[in-house]
Amino acid sequence: MTSFEEAETEETVTCLHMTFYHPCQEEKMMFRCLNFCKREQVRADEMAKFGRDSNVCRYNLMDTRVSRIQFSLQFYRKLHSSEHCFEIKNLSKRTKLTVNQTELGYLNKIDLPWRCIICFGDYQILAEIQEGESMDYFEIHPHLAEAPVLQERSLPSLQPIPESGISSSIFLCQDKSPTEMDENE
Repeated sequence: MTSFEEAETEETVTCLHMTFYHPCQEEKMMFRCLNFCKREQVRADEMAKFGRDSNVCRYNLMDTRVSRIQFSLQFYRKLHSSEHCFEIKNLSKRTKLTVNQTELGYLNKIDLPWRCIICFGDYQILAEIQEGESMDYFEIHPHLAEAPVLQERSLPSLQPIPESGISSSIFLCQDKSPTEMDENE
């Protein structure tokens, strides 16, 4: 037998791809602490926390409007199944978190769909789960979006647009003026 034949079988790793967007990213650089170059391993028994407190959160968002701990992700395996999942919990007392069209208040939690958009304030995060076999750890791979993930991915808008046609969450940077859009876009 060769060493190749005797080598242990490699396990695939569950990876959560997270594409981050904020309309003021270029001016305020709120994602500057995220490493967009590589996947980061997280032990299966750890919670991945997102927020502005670098002493508590593994993934820091540099914005005073973000809670110290905004939300957490917990990796788990479903009972009597080999399927791995993520649970998302809102840890902000001030800001509601929306996962697709489900609104989560403080300490509310739900299973993360395999592909969804997480929103809070002006933040939009496209989360996509790439399944794997490993039970010891998972990976998070952050990406930076150039355009809003709601438009870029051709997903339906999660917020109703008022009759004026202007969504307040899109134009919160004071130095940018709204642009007129065709109602069919």
